[in-house]
Amino acid sequence: MQSIEIKRDELDFRAQEAFKTLRTNIEFSGEETQVIGITSATPGEGKSSVSYELALSFADAGRKVLLIDADLRKSVMQARHKRGKIRYGLTNCLAYKKELVDIICATNVENFYMTFAGPVPPNPSELLGGKNFTTLIKDAKQVFDIVIIDTPPLGSVIDAAVISKVCDGMVVVMSAGQISYRYARKMLEQLKVANARILGVVLNKVDMSQNSYYGRYYGKYYGKYYGKETKR
Repeated sequence: MQSIEIKRDELDFRAQEAFKTLRTNIEFSGEETQVIGITSATPGEGKSSVSYELALSFADAGRKVLLIDADLRKSVMQARHKRGKIRYGLTNCLAYKKELVDIICATNVENFYMTFAGPVPPNPSELLGGKNFTTLIKDAKQVFDIVIIDTPPLGSVIDAAVISKVCDGMVVVMSAGQISYRYARKMLEQLKVANARILGVVLNKVDMSQNSYYGRYYGKYYGKYYGKETKR
């Protein structure tokens, strides 16, 4: 097993509560929900950040978590969180039959483990749809309480739909005001065609300033209950 040190971002109160709520809602979806895929429609909607913070939230709650970076084409996770040299990644396991233990990175956060994408392969969809990936996920379920898979944007490539076949549920991240209703609906239909179980949608990058609707509503709501009501 490899070892890395990660640096946690300082989230404000609203963000912390949002991830706790997301974690709790997933837990309420059933005990069988162990492998969770995270996708989005387009790049830049924040799915990798949501995957990372959700995994940390589960770890904070005492669950043993493996976060798998399955965006083999253009890994954001690898560029953002990788520290030092990692010998093996997911591609090494799928293409060269490395064992699960070879590609796992233990972190300095208790209960939190990561697997990075590794080198870019010429055939990502074929590797993710192959038996080696299926076996990897089965093995991971025996070791970890929760497995979270960060997948490529579904609006760009088909990989997320392929990965959904080994997941107990999919979470879709959508950036507020970034994509049309029609495009979002088309993406969800693609998951349904793959017989994916859609757990829900995370609305990301919402403007929480006091000039926005969300800022006025939640500022007043939380202010009322925590003694610091924000004036309009």
